[in-house]
Amino acid sequence: MSDRNISLSMNTLSNIPEPNANAQRITALKKQSGRVTGYQLADGRILEKSEAVALAKQGGIAGVGIAHRNGSEYLKSIPDGSENNNLSSLPSVTD
Repeated sequence: MSDRNISLSMNTLSNIPEPNANAQRITALKKQSGRVTGYQLADGRILEKSEAVALAKQGGIAGVGIAHRNGSEYLKSIPDGSENNNLSSLPSVTD
């Protein structure tokens, strides 16, 4: 991804919280009918989308920013030029 594309992607994030020392990484996506409804963290917890957004805002999730679509908040990977660590590249889980 070029620096220009990274810059454009960063513009879609309304908030990039500073992760705290205990911040978790997202390891999988919880999906229903193909739509992301939650996130699994490295410690095994599965959070609903709104819970994960709230935790990220508090610095509890690393590597993500807050984006908005259709009046709803969701998590999005912070663009860094690598496709390998994008949330869309993660596996799906069910709870």
